[in-house]
Amino acid sequence: MIIDMDHGPVFANTGGATFDPSKPTAILVHGAGGDHSIWGGQNRYLAHHGASVLAIDLPAHGRSGGKAIDSISGLADFLIAFIAAAKVETPILIGHSMGALASLEAAARLGKDCAGLGLCGVAGQMPVHPDLLGAAQRNELTAAQFIASWGHGSRAHRGGNPTHGVWMLSQAVTLINRTGPGVLYTDLKACNEYKGAMDAAAKVSCPTQFLLGQSDKMTPLKAAQPLINAVADAQVTVLPAIGHMMTVESPTDSCSALMALLERVQAA
Repeated sequence: MIIDMDHGPVFANTGGATFDPSKPTAILVHGAGGDHSIWGGQNRYLAHHGASVLAIDLPAHGRSGGKAIDSISGLADFLIAFIAAAKVETPILIGHSMGALASLEAAARLGKDCAGLGLCGVAGQMPVHPDLLGAAQRNELTAAQFIASWGHGSRAHRGGNPTHGVWMLSQAVTLINRTGPGVLYTDLKACNEYKGAMDAAAKVSCPTQFLLGQSDKMTPLKAAQPLINAVADAQVTVLPAIGHMMTVESPTDSCSALMALLERVQAA
């Protein structure tokens, strides 16, 4: 579905179910250089097990129009405006990587108006290696290759994919490389410059689920621990031998963790 906003038209995948804004609604937010397709293993399941789903393409990503937003604060503003535009009554913000930072910041601002928060592949600070930033700024294919290599665990490097016939690393390179010029750099720069995660975590008042990869090189487990400690109502799922791209590397286990969050929201 398309939702018209000041930023331009925003595409949201509903997981193959009719969107009902009165249901608890999982708003799935992708990371740098991504789009809604990273949630392919989760959106349909959530949409057919008690939730409405809006897996969005952020502005200038995927099928959405507009310009890329250049800060985590700006992305949080966008998510809050999106919730209003879609008339979502019970929002559950679930983000991956950059999307997790934006969801965290938005949840902190929404307070009790946010029903649940899912943080996948996140850390208290998310600095970006200067070589990766430089490659992204020059719009080089190397940037997507860096992310694909660093972002996947060793199992994904050896091959195999829940989607038969698709190599995960090549899939990631293709996804990232189809964003417009400058978009990946804008995303990575926003992550690199954001320093507000710890302050935001202390303000979160809703049930929160952390989904982390044991082999994540981009947001290592130890870097997530300060955030976990700062959130009042946090549960943690760590996926063994899985890297930063856990929603693609381990879709079934990722889905189970997000369903646990949905069940906590429904119980509340």
